[in-house]
Amino acid sequence: MNDAPKYKRVLFKLSGEALMGEMGFGIDPNVVLTVADEVAEVHALGVELGIVIGGGNIFGNGHAPIATRK
Repeated sequence: MNDAPKYKRVLFKLSGEALMGEMGFGIDPNVVLTVADEVAEVHALGVELGIVIGGGNIFGNGHAPIATRK
């Protein structure tokens, strides 16, 4: 059996809502640590990762500072 990763490069899009965890808004540090551990595991396999993180949970519901809102 070949244990080599199927892909050499992966683009990982993570929604801001996923980072909220059980919180109503913002970013849950425990979720960030879990995701970071999983990303590190994939990177250790030799996979190059591009990571895009959404911000709808911060910018989409009025929780952003006034200066950043349109």
